[in-house]
Amino acid sequence: MIIYLDESGDLGWTFTSPYRFGGSSRYLTIASLAVSPAKKHLPKRLIRKLYKKFNWPTAIEKKWSDMSVDERIWFAQQACALREKYPDDIRYISITVKKENVKLHIRSDANKLYNYMIGISLINEMARHQAITFVPDPRSIKVESGNSLHDYLQTQLWFEKQVSTILTTKPCDSAASLNVQFSDMLSGVVQGHFEDGNSKPWAALRNQISYKTLFF
Repeated sequence: MIIYLDESGDLGWTFTSPYRFGGSSRYLTIASLAVSPAKKHLPKRLIRKLYKKFNWPTAIEKKWSDMSVDERIWFAQQACALREKYPDDIRYISITVKKENVKLHIRSDANKLYNYMIGISLINEMARHQAITFVPDPRSIKVESGNSLHDYLQTQLWFEKQVSTILTTKPCDSAASLNVQFSDMLSGVVQGHFEDGNSKPWAALRNQISYKTLFF
């Protein structure tokens, strides 16, 4: 199985000003696309269709934050249809934290929170397979404590889940991977619902996302 991951929101803790006007996001969402090697071309194909349908320039990555409501809803509807057609090969997974409820001592090393969120979001999915290729955004690899996300997840698999899953981690920026872009849009669907109340894309896709919430 291949798992592509991206996030929406930020790891800041400034809540005295509105988000986007000097303040941090109130939520952080991490979303993943899990896809079998045989079907990994299908999410890529959907992203290419998006670029063609809405005449986006292919030389520039289109971020969720720059998409119109109609473009977001179209993505959510198409992603829903894709999951319905290939339920055994394609899965969508997300976790959202309400940052204002995170305790102060945890905020001092936000990367640990990030890794913890990824772990509880993905560890059960990873444990179902003999081998996982994990393709996260590069920012998720660095941890202030010096422990890598890869080692954290591999330890969880072997010792906590007691499975023999072999994890291979290959960070890749979304600009270089259509499937990471797909994950960016998945995270946008979920984050938009919690952060901004933009729930039309969420309504179209929520029944196909295995989602968790933390500190709500």
